[in-house]
Amino acid sequence: MKLPIPLSFDWNKGNIDKNWLRHKVRFKEAEEIFFNKPLKIFPDRGHSEKERRYMAYGITNNLRKLVAFFTIRDKKIRIISVRDQNKKERRIYEKA
Repeated sequence: MKLPIPLSFDWNKGNIDKNWLRHKVRFKEAEEIFFNKPLKIFPDRGHSEKERRYMAYGITNNLRKLVAFFTIRDKKIRIISVRDQNKKERRIYEKA
């Protein structure tokens, strides 16, 4: 899966607030994982009914390991949800 170049983001206001309230992840922090290496992207087949969705495992500038669920709309990354990686996700990410 290729990310759009240049990287840009399209945020739904509800998702910005939801991610902060539920997971304490600010939207700018979530965007950081797409600029840092390693970044691992997988299809999110369980949620790709109406549009293709993906999950990205990455790390922030402050070394916080996050997983973001997103889609591509109009050549922009639209993050649907973002949270800390769980143990299984960390193992997958750390094998990168």
